[in-house]
Amino acid sequence: MLKLHNLSKVYRTEEVETVALNGVDIEIQRGDFVAMMGPSGCGKSTLLNIIGMLDNPTGGDYFFFDENIANYSESKLSELRKKNIGFIFQSFNLIDELNVQENIELALLYHKIPSGERKRRVAEVMDRMGIAHRAKHMPGQLSGGQQQRVAVARAVVGDQPLILADEPTGNLDSAHGQEVMELLQSLNAEGTTIVMVTHSPSHADYAKRTINLLDGHLVTDNIRAA
Repeated sequence: MLKLHNLSKVYRTEEVETVALNGVDIEIQRGDFVAMMGPSGCGKSTLLNIIGMLDNPTGGDYFFFDENIANYSESKLSELRKKNIGFIFQSFNLIDELNVQENIELALLYHKIPSGERKRRVAEVMDRMGIAHRAKHMPGQLSGGQQQRVAVARAVVGDQPLILADEPTGNLDSAHGQEVMELLQSLNAEGTTIVMVTHSPSHADYAKRTINLLDGHLVTDNIRAA
């Protein structure tokens, strides 16, 4: 699905040069569930942003479905991103003024999908995530776990093949965190590729692979025994 070769990312100001990623090589296949770990500042979020086409590498290659997109323009990256990638964030990023159904449907408005088809997809994904009974509730009326379920539903309603999750359990208690991890695991079992940043070893155990970063370098890439 995607391959990063000798990838680097350098942030420069007039006085300081910060190397966020240095010579990273990663290949992720369809159906993978990868947990990325490492201390704060090691490059996890930078790498996730580049994989998610929200940032460009300074050097190296990024092949997405065999196409080198490392130097694509923002408009070309935006089109690829919309078709292929769903995002789940630590802070949920729901819109307070929209109810559950509207928050999820928002993800489809960018795809020029007819209204009837949007409603069908949203109803289907709400049922799948166990939140159909909360369709008309506002985000402020939901628990943290329920809000993250809405965020997961929004990420998958467009049927994108890749989900990127940035600390998806970071704002949740242990029970709701486990609930979200089981949800991601079931999505992966259905064929969705997932790349997740986490600080939790127990949540990383839900993944098939664990990648560790340190000072911008990939230091370990372990595949979990079946």
